[in-house]
Amino acid sequence: MFGQISNLLKLRIGVIMMFTALAAMVVTPGQQPSAFETLVLAFAVLISAGSAGAFNQYFEVDLDRKMPRTCSRPFVTGYFHKGPIWLGIILLLLLVGVSSSALVLNGVAALFIFLGAFFYAIVYTVWLKRRSWMNIVIGGASGSFAVLAGAAAVDPNLSPVPIMLALVLFFWTPSHFWSLAIAKHKDYARAGVPMLPIVLGNQRTAYVVMVNTLTLVAISILPFFYGMSWIYLAAALSGGAYFIYHNYLMILDPAPKVAMKSFFASLLQLVLLLVGAVLDVYLAV
Repeated sequence: MFGQISNLLKLRIGVIMMFTALAAMVVTPGQQPSAFETLVLAFAVLISAGSAGAFNQYFEVDLDRKMPRTCSRPFVTGYFHKGPIWLGIILLLLLVGVSSSALVLNGVAALFIFLGAFFYAIVYTVWLKRRSWMNIVIGGASGSFAVLAGAAAVDPNLSPVPIMLALVLFFWTPSHFWSLAIAKHKDYARAGVPMLPIVLGNQRTAYVVMVNTLTLVAISILPFFYGMSWIYLAAALSGGAYFIYHNYLMILDPAPKVAMKSFFASLLQLVLLLVGAVLDVYLAV
């Protein structure tokens, strides 16, 4: 049962969003939230992202059924049955996440948490995914809102570093997801989803990913000039270089196995960046 619920709520994505919010909280100047407030922030981001993930699966059963990567999702297999009750549960999860952050943190943090869920569930899933290759570019802003929520939990008047980290997430998402879309080109073609590799082809998309990743890495270095130390810079450069290297390999050979390595390189790059940012606060002198 837990595995099915984890699948439904896309908890892996939710955990990434939660950690980006917590990292942004730590690097934001000001009085840090209490342990209870930090738990509320983590909980609110996690379940709000989970509600968006569940709605995505509720809305996309027809697409998920066509793709091997998603055909085992619980609404597809019939483990969970679509109906008004599930829509109510999804809405309740979002309401609990947003209201708890509003009551314990502040209205700005709650607004960003809501916008993160809204962009993934409505902007990406409903409005753009089936219509435009820009789906993941605009819809991917949901990750940026998690960063802003974490920063707003400390100070609703956002400072430069968390804004830059939000921009990093904005540019990270397309490079991350387009690498996966190259690897799963046949799946998206079968489902008729206009991901960029379907529109441009794998080779040209690999070049677009490289340009986007170079932009991402350039932005990720900027916090060094706004007070972050060499610890953060080393993490940003090493993770960025590793991701760029795998983008380069994908240009040479945009085969599924190579693209999946680029996909996983994006995860390592983000983890190194977030860990470096947190360690910078506690270890830099």
